[in-house]
Amino acid sequence: MTRLSIVLLAAVVFSALYLVQVQYQSRRLVTQVERAEAQGRLLEIDHARLQVERRAQARALRVAQLAQDKLSMRPISPAITEYVTVPADSQPQEPKR
Repeated sequence: MTRLSIVLLAAVVFSALYLVQVQYQSRRLVTQVERAEAQGRLLEIDHARLQVERRAQARALRVAQLAQDKLSMRPISPAITEYVTVPADSQPQEPKR
């Protein structure tokens, strides 16, 4: 009877140790999931902020301002008309059929 008691005691101790290990792993995995969810929320917030910045950078008024300041471009106007003439000797040839 004592051998059976010793075997059962060993089984109970082994199962208790295994249960503690499984609970520890479970807590660790839950913590990792919570961290990943928090990081996901931060990435969503960052993505939304970047979309707002992209929309602000692409506004027509800002693009026009940059074109005037950095590229020295000006708005088109009928008062500023430049005519381009093509010399007679450089007229395009008719394609051969």
